[in-house]
Amino acid sequence: MSRGTIKRRRREKKTDYKQRLKLLKSGHPRLVVRKTSNNTIVQIIEWKREGDNVLHHAEAQELKKMGWKGHTGNLPAAYLTGYLLGRRAQKSSIENPVLDIGLQKNTPGNRIYSAVLGVLDSGLNVPAGEEMLPSKKRVQGKHIEEYAAEMDEDRRQEHFSKMFDNGLDPQNISENFEEVKEKIESEVK
Repeated sequence: MSRGTIKRRRREKKTDYKQRLKLLKSGHPRLVVRKTSNNTIVQIIEWKREGDNVLHHAEAQELKKMGWKGHTGNLPAAYLTGYLLGRRAQKSSIENPVLDIGLQKNTPGNRIYSAVLGVLDSGLNVPAGEEMLPSKKRVQGKHIEEYAAEMDEDRRQEHFSKMFDNGLDPQNISENFEEVKEKIESEVK
């Protein structure tokens, strides 16, 4: 990487090089979690002098192929994405990856930590404080079901139109969550 690139990435607030150096010095692979409005991307990355090497990759968009009918930018989808990555990583001998959230806000219970909880539940050991992880109820989408139940039918149809278009009643999102989780368990061994 040229010196100009480093200065540009720091200036554009895309990379915190002090934080990155600490993570690299740990000697462990990094569990990198990134989110967009419609996707959660989870990777296990190993540093090499030639450049980073992605060992495992999963993103929420993949869940659609496994029967996910909900939005791919929410807590349940983030959890399932982390769970999918963790199941894939079980095949290799990855031990104790360190969490790398980059420049994203470190907010308890957000999608980042939902994905981390999915990775933890798959059996990988990632250092993360319990207070940062979302509740199982939120991860399963129960909060979405409760919110949908409070709305009248017209408002629910309008607000959750994409879910209804995909054949999912938002009041049944936890059932779809469990179906997809079981499919991940059966397909990724």
